[in-house]
Amino acid sequence: MTATTRVAIAGGGVAATALAIQLARGGVEVDMFDKADCVSALGSGITLQGNALRAFGQLGVWDRIQEAGYAFNGLTLRAPGPGAPVVADMPEIGMGGPDFPAGMGMYRPDLARILTDAAVAAGARLHHSSEVTGCTTRDTDVDVEVNGEHAGTYDLLVGADGLHSKVRAAMGIDLHPRRTGMGIWRAFVPRPAEVTHTELYYGGPMYIAGYTPTGEDSMYAFLVEDAQEHTDVTDEQAVEIMRGQSMAYDGPWNAIRENLSTASHVNYTWFTEHVIEGPWNRGRTVVIGDAAHSCPPTIAQGAAQALEDAEVLGELILRGPIDQAMWDEFHDRRVERATLVVRSSVQLGQWLLEGRRDADIPGLVGTVARTVSVPA
Repeated sequence: MTATTRVAIAGGGVAATALAIQLARGGVEVDMFDKADCVSALGSGITLQGNALRAFGQLGVWDRIQEAGYAFNGLTLRAPGPGAPVVADMPEIGMGGPDFPAGMGMYRPDLARILTDAAVAAGARLHHSSEVTGCTTRDTDVDVEVNGEHAGTYDLLVGADGLHSKVRAAMGIDLHPRRTGMGIWRAFVPRPAEVTHTELYYGGPMYIAGYTPTGEDSMYAFLVEDAQEHTDVTDEQAVEIMRGQSMAYDGPWNAIRENLSTASHVNYTWFTEHVIEGPWNRGRTVVIGDAAHSCPPTIAQGAAQALEDAEVLGELILRGPIDQAMWDEFHDRRVERATLVVRSSVQLGQWLLEGRRDADIPGLVGTVARTVSVPA
């Protein structure tokens, strides 16, 4: 039986649910406190690299993920202009090993439902409309405050509560995500038959114009621009903005433009980055996922790194006591690796902002791919 019997998890996203699945299956009493009032996720698509798919295999949810998403191998680079000429067809490194495809596109809400259902089925208790607002950590346990009131005493509090983590702030870590200078439009639209894997267009009015299939009949399209304020833009206006910005891109973009008006929602977010330098824990409280590190989606490793955090932390909690040796191993396996991904993702975006034609993008991406191909 594990030495850890009771764990509180703040958040309801990928890192939170992945950790809850592991711990609950291992016999740990798990309470998940999610400030959302229902299972939800931003209604667009997500690209999952092979190391993320490998983590789903370890969690025992790969079959459901595979059914819900769209697996593919390879990446196509195109240029703007008539005919959308193909610049390169690139085989992707199988970061998850031979048992998994190189990548997969998926509808974010479907991913959220699968992971949440698995966590609850394993025995984790999910509390909606419940935000962890404070904590008092000691050598052997931690008092957890939810919605301003004492919620219980636990062996460990895990803050997986996102970019603007309340747990991180309660730990006294004064760190805030930094805008990198780019913003991205995303739209969930019907998939043209010719779109069978991720394709990226470099050049033209956008830094990147691309799309990724997420199902037999669905995909998400995205456009990366200089970061701007779009808080008051309606869905109808967003569709027109995307349609106008994509006019320089041919090929499948012609069908995408025709279908943009059918998009249930078009969303816009800024690229941000941060990573905690040094330990991610303070006593019996720790942060993982976006609460500990975040990166722009230029290398599509955000969800994968959150999953790796959860996988390593869950393994160590179930293996033995929560002591300094455990924290040392956790940080040895996670900090340098996550930092490499963050710095590389930011560097790629910076090269695009600067218009660097001599940038070694294949070398940069290859270094990350080789690193994460080895299990964390």
